Amino acid sequence: MVTTKTRRFAGISRNTVLLAFSSLFADISSEMLYPILPLFLTQTLHAGGTVVGLVQGTAEAAQNVIQGLSGWLSDKLRKRKPLALVGYFVSAVGKPLMGLAHSWPGVWGGRSLDRLGAGFRSAPRDALIASSVEDEYRGRAFGLEGLGDNLGAFLGPLLAVLLTVSFHFPVRWIFYTAIVPGLFATLMILLVRERSLPVASKSKIDAGLGQFPRPYWKYLLVVALFQLGNSSNSFLILQTRSIGASFETTILIYAGFNLVAALISYPAGIAADKWGRRNVLALAFVVFFIAYLGFARTGNVLLIGVFFIFYGQFQGIFRSVGKAFASDFVPGQLRASAVGWYSTVVGLLGLVASVVAGQLWDRIGHSAVFYYGAVFALLGGAGLVIAIPNKQGKETIRPE
Repeated sequence: MVTTKTRRFAGISRNTVLLAFSSLFADISSEMLYPILPLFLTQTLHAGGTVVGLVQGTAEAAQNVIQGLSGWLSDKLRKRKPLALVGYFVSAVGKPLMGLAHSWPGVWGGRSLDRLGAGFRSAPRDALIASSVEDEYRGRAFGLEGLGDNLGAFLGPLLAVLLTVSFHFPVRWIFYTAIVPGLFATLMILLVRERSLPVASKSKIDAGLGQFPRPYWKYLLVVALFQLGNSSNSFLILQTRSIGASFETTILIYAGFNLVAALISYPAGIAADKWGRRNVLALAFVVFFIAYLGFARTGNVLLIGVFFIFYGQFQGIFRSVGKAFASDFVPGQLRASAVGWYSTVVGLLGLVASVVAGQLWDRIGHSAVFYYGAVFALLGGAGLVIAIPNKQGKETIRPE
């Protein structure tokens, strides 16, 4: 029993645990607001689905676009921790600004600042994760961080329900209190010990995007194809609410979705280390396809809850394995850039998907959003299997 437990957590370092806790607190902070935000926009500020898609899509795109820049800067400066610290702090400060807004552009500004901070921290943090373990354990390292991230996403909505239902907090005060766990996340980063990168790596990075090998770009193209249909989860929340679920039920279903994502993250990382990143990622695309078809075809709250929780398996796998797979294609000194540009592609195409979804929601019908996403999940999954070789971490680096 002890041997099995030890094997499951083999290769996990102190830094990996601290970084997982930083993601835990950061996502408690963010996910206190995520399920409330589309309802706040549509019910309090009387915005439409197009505005929800615009606000969430552009904010999430800003988050992911800046990851490419922060990853490049992190590799160029050969520093991870200071950039991650700045990002965590800015993200924490941005959250109360949304609660102060009295029109949707104000929410847009606060949300964009929050996500810019989140994006700025992510690539340096992911590079810290990748360099904190040997390559053969990288999947589980990202899986542990994904566990913290998604567990925080489970606890955040529950905390929001507790504050609103049991303590009768006004909705705006949820935005104000979200800064507290955000600051705890910043503290976790302060405790991380960063090992300096070799000086020789700097000259390699100055050459820019041409340093990335062709298989990496093929992987990004496949992810981009899939992301064209992967719109903001806000539309899943709005769909749940629109078929008759109460405010509390909607948030609890969303919390259950994040709990499933948390529980699957670390096992998914172990599975990716054992059976290959591509195979596990392809499975995630299949789960996405089934879940979106379910959202398109059912109007029953119970079934929507089942599909939402099923969808959590995709969330946990994609977040953990997608980044680990991106870092497999490049040498250690380029990992922050590689993961950063991967996230940029995810964000930019997610913006397109969210804007399209907003138009489909308002002009054609709610189900059209999910049929659209299912089609691109099918195309992306086919591209992944056909064009991308299976890959596992086999190289060995000295962990921090």
